[in-house]
Amino acid sequence: MPLDKYQSMRDFEKTAEPSGASDATISEHERSGKPRFVVQEHHATALHWDFRLERDGVLVSWAVPKGIPPDPRVNNLAVHTEDHPLSYFDFAGEIPKGEYGGGMVHLWDQGTYEELKWSDREVMVVLHGQRARGQYVLFKTDGRNWMMHRMDPPEDPSRELLPDAPRPVAPIEVPTLDDVPASSRFLVAWPRAERVAVAIEGGRCEAWRADGKQVDDDWQVLRPFGRAVGSLPVVLVGQLFKTKGTKKDPGTFMIDDVVWIDGHGTTPLPFETRRSLLERIELDGEAWKTAPVYDDGPLLLDAARAQGWPGIYAIDAGAPFDDDHPPLFVPAGG
Repeated sequence: MPLDKYQSMRDFEKTAEPSGASDATISEHERSGKPRFVVQEHHATALHWDFRLERDGVLVSWAVPKGIPPDPRVNNLAVHTEDHPLSYFDFAGEIPKGEYGGGMVHLWDQGTYEELKWSDREVMVVLHGQRARGQYVLFKTDGRNWMMHRMDPPEDPSRELLPDAPRPVAPIEVPTLDDVPASSRFLVAWPRAERVAVAIEGGRCEAWRADGKQVDDDWQVLRPFGRAVGSLPVVLVGQLFKTKGTKKDPGTFMIDDVVWIDGHGTTPLPFETRRSLLERIELDGEAWKTAPVYDDGPLLLDAARAQGWPGIYAIDAGAPFDDDHPPLFVPAGG
């Protein structure tokens, strides 16, 4: 039976997932020639997006680790999984820990689709959703592994690819606050911190220092941080540091700036505008926060001295993000 594998993998006395036992053989949507698709954001052991197409009375399913590709220049891995029942179309909620696929499930998109081609090795469809729209193809590569490719141009013709190995601008030390522009805004320079650029795509993070070297795996905070950002592709700049100063400390990420977001670079924009974009993302977790900015440099510098912080950063509010406008580091002793 089509759902035997799905049902054998779950204990329906423990999970709220539908068993599909009472589902119709075929839905009214498919019968009317408007079959549906659903994309569910699944925070399981590894964050991924479940892409499901209604066909022949089941939801044919793939797990897509990096989500639905918005750009034809990028193909995303899609792992073919067991068919799901039609009643899974509206499922959202928590699958209990210890059960197959344990974790939170959110509805990311729903809509209808047109089938252009369907074979054992290739599925071509046109999606009509709120977030996923256009012509896509899934093609088999090896075993359960497929690739998902957008065939249409990006909906936004100005869309750019995620920057490769982005880096923060290295700060320059100045002796005192007299050496910073009058239009500066100020940030705390945290103890034992290094400035990094963090690229997030499909909930996965990679980070680079100003010297172009990639940050190692010691910064465990980046894994849950990427999952929290989810499907938004973005490049953020901030400070990574360990409050305990030990290898077991997962680290803290204080976010100062955003230099690329959802297909568009922000580096030509003034710092004040970039900060407004950053604050709209509302990044606030146990080990990561949008760092506050201050207008009063002398007051913040006094606080740095009192707290034993290294100093503060001054960033010109009207400056773009480039090497000609670096953050200025004012040491607490200055």
